[in-house]
Amino acid sequence: MGKTIAEKIISEHAGKEVSAGEFVVVNVDLAYMHDGTGPLTVRQMKEMGLEQVYDTQRALIFLDHASPSPRQELANDHYMLRQFARRTGARIYDVGNGICHQIVAESFASPGDLIVGADSHTTTAGALGAFATGMGSTDVGMAMALGRTWLRVPETIRIQVSRRFAPGVYAKDLILHVIGQIKADGATYKALEFTGEAVQDMSTPGRLTIANMAVEAGAKAGLFPADDMVRKFLREMGRAEHFRQITSDDDAHFEKTLEVNVSHLAPTLSTPHYVDNVKTIEKIGDVKVDQVFIGTCTNGRLEDFHIARGILEGRQVASGTRLIIIPASQRIYLEGLKDGTWEALAEAGGIIISAGCGPCVGVHQGVLADGETCVSTQNRNFKGRMGNPNAFIYLASPAVAAATAIKGKIADPREFS
Repeated sequence: MGKTIAEKIISEHAGKEVSAGEFVVVNVDLAYMHDGTGPLTVRQMKEMGLEQVYDTQRALIFLDHASPSPRQELANDHYMLRQFARRTGARIYDVGNGICHQIVAESFASPGDLIVGADSHTTTAGALGAFATGMGSTDVGMAMALGRTWLRVPETIRIQVSRRFAPGVYAKDLILHVIGQIKADGATYKALEFTGEAVQDMSTPGRLTIANMAVEAGAKAGLFPADDMVRKFLREMGRAEHFRQITSDDDAHFEKTLEVNVSHLAPTLSTPHYVDNVKTIEKIGDVKVDQVFIGTCTNGRLEDFHIARGILEGRQVASGTRLIIIPASQRIYLEGLKDGTWEALAEAGGIIISAGCGPCVGVHQGVLADGETCVSTQNRNFKGRMGNPNAFIYLASPAVAAATAIKGKIADPREFS
């Protein structure tokens, strides 16, 4: 019997052939934490007597969730993590460098890697053919200290994606559709593997969006084959030598297959207050919007901002609506400066903020008021996610977000094509 991508990668890191359902101890290629989860990780490591990291170049710390710090207690957390980095030699990315998952994709993740992070959206790196998964702070602390962890080999659900996207429909619409079909717990501790004609044509930024949100269906990992598109991305990042091809075997066993014809998809949103509360745009109705946010580890890449620019350039954000723009990394911020993206978005009325998570986690840079509604390109819309349990969050693609900013209410981007 052949193996899935997940089984192949875990077998390599366990040092033996494994199959879905087995519990194994594996070596890890990369372990990381951020300023939200890092303080607990550091405290747990100290409590266990683990005062060093296994590899100073592969144990990473990111100050991205409150970047820069808006409050005293968060500034103290940053100080703790900086001190930990100085003491152990762990590599730290300070405020302004960008979001952990994006930097990992740009600079670290490679096909066949096994990556653990103290954040559920560590799954993002699966777009590059890596088995990447989020774990709790204690487990990640162990991995940072020992270079090993344990896990159960997940079964794999194959998402077979055919045809081509219609104009105005993107990878974000696809993953929201899939989550709506599977539901929030439909892939609990499974791997979601994306394949098919539409995947072959899909850009790496689009794949990163999908892998990022696989966890919103409960998945342990979101995986894509390492193909020529991944080769191209690694070459652009200056890491061409790290490419190797990884795909599932033709006779691999999948728990089930979900088939999606993307030519039939319409712009899709998650409505308050659950990610799997999914509707196509024609079923949304007339919803006034106070704030639009384009960014995050889900849709904060240059391709996303180019999509928004194509809609917003030469137009203006509606009166009474705020448009917040935050790139996912400093690399993207600098690229946007060079090609005029930020200038075009600022002229349309957008507020450009340096790289980081921004208002997604609800600590600063766009916390909502009571009763306000936000359309965001982030990955979660739970009550209180953006800092106020009395506000309402709709998740959407950058195209829907840009169209909404112009109209001041949820709008169909196909009107502006």
